[in-house]
Amino acid sequence: MPARRPGRGDRGQVAIEFVGTVPLILLLVAAVWECVLIGYAFSLAGNAADEAARAGAVGRSCEAAAGEHIGEAWGMKAECGPAGDIYKATVTLKIPVLYPGLNFGKITGTGGAAMEKETE
Repeated sequence: MPARRPGRGDRGQVAIEFVGTVPLILLLVAAVWECVLIGYAFSLAGNAADEAARAGAVGRSCEAAAGEHIGEAWGMKAECGPAGDIYKATVTLKIPVLYPGLNFGKITGTGGAAMEKETE
């Protein structure tokens, strides 16, 4: 029986472990990226709703103000209107899956601004 050489029993172990963990690492990166996109969508929706409410309160088009900084891939819908002394805006965006063109749900942002009174 030949004698075993020391240090050769685990030959190739690193390559096998690397191949086994790469898919897990890629899934983790994709999950983190999806969380970043969802957070960004919440930020976009809230900011667009605030912009739309401010624009509507002074008599400008709230839909145009809401869509000013949002691309078409987000599928934005804006609903605006006065509610008493407040002008309210609701902006809905589609939740992206890995990039903004592939969507699976909706995120809503709301905003309000005090109505401007005209002075005579």
